[in-house]
Amino acid sequence: MELLLLADPCEEAIKSYLYQSRCFIACAKGSVVGVCVIKPISERALELMNIAVSPSVQQNGVGTQLLRHVIEKVKASDAQRLEVGTGTFGYQLTFYQRQGFRVNCIDKDFFLKNYPEPIIENGIQHKDMLRLSLEF
Repeated sequence: MELLLLADPCEEAIKSYLYQSRCFIACAKGSVVGVCVIKPISERALELMNIAVSPSVQQNGVGTQLLRHVIEKVKASDAQRLEVGTGTFGYQLTFYQRQGFRVNCIDKDFFLKNYPEPIIENGIQHKDMLRLSLEF
């Protein structure tokens, strides 16, 4: 849960999707250093609900390797699409775009409506969510 909260600060939100999801972990030296959660959203599509890497190993490619592994697993499952929602700015958006995700739509006021506390990054409050997808 500690790692999941790095990417999604609302424990209730995490608990709401975790039981329906598949979890992948990255380990280093016997410790879990990364986690990724995907959830089926239709017969041929999954959503990446959460991906987080321990701060002690961030910027070392762990998240990229984990995401690439998950993408390969999703492709092998005969899914047609992997979706993700993220803020309209920040490193996360670039992270997904580097792996081929493309913007589909904007979910206006998502973070205002769905989180009890403001989510602030680089002094700016997240308000809208970008929905991205990777088609196979």
